[in-house]
Amino acid sequence: MSVPHHRRAAALVTALTGCVGLALASPAHATYPGKNGLIAFHSQTADGTQIFTVRPNGSDLRQITHVDGDAGSPDWSPDGRMIAFDIATEVSVQIATMNADGSGLHTLGIAPGNIVEADASFTPDGRRLLFNTSNGSVETQSSMKLDGTGRRLIKTGPSWDPNVSPDGRRLAFTAFNDQPGGQALFTSGVDGSNPTATTPFSFNVGAKLDWAPDGRQLAFIHNADFARPGESANIATIRPNGAGLRFVTNYRGAKVNAFVGTYSPDGRWIVFRLEAHGRFGLYKVRPDGTHLRPILGLSGFAPRFIDWGARYPRSE
Repeated sequence: MSVPHHRRAAALVTALTGCVGLALASPAHATYPGKNGLIAFHSQTADGTQIFTVRPNGSDLRQITHVDGDAGSPDWSPDGRMIAFDIATEVSVQIATMNADGSGLHTLGIAPGNIVEADASFTPDGRRLLFNTSNGSVETQSSMKLDGTGRRLIKTGPSWDPNVSPDGRRLAFTAFNDQPGGQALFTSGVDGSNPTATTPFSFNVGAKLDWAPDGRQLAFIHNADFARPGESANIATIRPNGAGLRFVTNYRGAKVNAFVGTYSPDGRWIVFRLEAHGRFGLYKVRPDGTHLRPILGLSGFAPRFIDWGARYPRSE
């Protein structure tokens, strides 16, 4: 069986660099305002991880990639026309784009010296991609145009998955300290300046996080890596200044866990992966924790790194 997308990326960086921070991260993508369209995620297949889409009512589940290696970490463009994603092989991880139906696949290439370029997310105007890199000794957050040109350095140093607020003024990302499970939600200027901790490191925040479409809240995973044994992973929201912490899910005992995907473009839902007693499902819930609804019910099929896109007329 093929190595899962995120594990292959982690193994590559471990083997070639010993720096696992970048590749262990899952993508964190901002949801921009709009009407609700398709939901994208990746899941394991007989041919490695591949990207799927599904309608919010659970119908029309489709596998839209069939790449050699592992395709994963999908992120919708703000208008719902395109998806940026990663392709991981035994020798590199690089970014590609495609149309919403999987056509028009275009690999952006990788800068000389880099072995990992991953976790791409669109800027609010849809003209650039933010992404993480590793050359074996140095990790960065950078941006580039959709054709791979016009690269700009945002910051140097290990951190996870920068994504831009809907108004284009702030970044959110996960940073970590040297303690096991020490992972915190941070915000900064869009250029990486003035990083500020939004949560304590003890929250063990997951790399997958998302801005609400109005920019007033951030959704994240609490206890993502089970740094507190015996406790569940849960979804929480918080204001960018660190106020207003609220738990959206409140599972207990580590047998049932919730891993955030993103907000819906209309801001009325949060989509997430529910794991219950060894089974997996794609679910949605209101940001206040009410109206839990299945999209794909519990089974052995695990949707991961979930992103809810805006409706694009040609795809509906």
